[in-house]
Amino acid sequence: MKGILLNPSQPSKIQYTEVARPVCKPDEVLVRIKAAALNHRDEWCRQGLYPNLREGIVLGSDGAGVVEEIGSEVNTSFLEKEVIINPALHWGSNPRAQGAEFEILGMPRNGTLAEFVAIPVDRIHAKPIHFSWEEAAAFPLAALTAYRAVVVQGGVTSKDKVLVTGIGGGVALFALHIAHALGATVLVNSSSEDKLAQAKKLGASFGFNYTKPSWTTDLLQQTGGVDVVIDGTSGDTLSSLMSVASPGARLVFYGATRGNPPQLEARKLFWNQLQLIGSTMGSDTDFIRVLELFTSASLRPTIDQVFSLADAEHAFDRMKKGEQFGKIILVP
Repeated sequence: MKGILLNPSQPSKIQYTEVARPVCKPDEVLVRIKAAALNHRDEWCRQGLYPNLREGIVLGSDGAGVVEEIGSEVNTSFLEKEVIINPALHWGSNPRAQGAEFEILGMPRNGTLAEFVAIPVDRIHAKPIHFSWEEAAAFPLAALTAYRAVVVQGGVTSKDKVLVTGIGGGVALFALHIAHALGATVLVNSSSEDKLAQAKKLGASFGFNYTKPSWTTDLLQQTGGVDVVIDGTSGDTLSSLMSVASPGARLVFYGATRGNPPQLEARKLFWNQLQLIGSTMGSDTDFIRVLELFTSASLRPTIDQVFSLADAEHAFDRMKKGEQFGKIILVP
């Protein structure tokens, strides 16, 4: 089969090449991939910035396809099922946080950027009928991460005003979809006026260009402040986010693409009784619930562009540049 390997010796650091077809363990199924999707972790692996990298691993956490083979312990009813893959492995028994054995499909275990992937049978779920293959592939990691940040950690309700930062990325767009479906008033920010306009078409009530020095003042004047922040950047944005947070607000961080904050304004934190909350991926229960939400409400993931697996380098480069609005899809 063909797949995308991490190969630091290549100029692009990835290689589209022939890969051994996986063999199922007793508790696994072999899924023929119909579509896969990129996440930032794939690009970080390419750049050598992800921990515990292993050369020669098939990248990719997100995928959907058809069960073609089953292990000896798997019920035959799974054969030919159209499925979506939960890439969170070994969450553990504590619903509050992942355990020490937690890992994500695609590093250090072979992932979905290939024609086939072998995965434990408990990681697959029926593909929602209203999803295309591309939408199904777009769903798993980003939707799970967004659901935990918005619902489990953020506790968003219909009474809340929710700021989703960096709109255009996969998790941010899923956070917009989820918060809007819950009836919350959703605000977004971006450096792109076009992305702000697109977000409003998806249900955002307000959009702010964070390159404008007045964006926090404008937000406060127009909305009075926010009850929940959903952020994947951190870094030097923390002070601005705290300044637009209403007293008692929850600030949920699922990533730190801009690194660590240069400082923490402790007085602003304790005086306004703010909560800074971390969030990573999600439990098996979280995955089931976000899948149920998108199915019952007929919500659909936002797709940016579709590339062939052979054209993976261009797909990775698009993610690196941050040009996307929605998920970048790869098809074998």
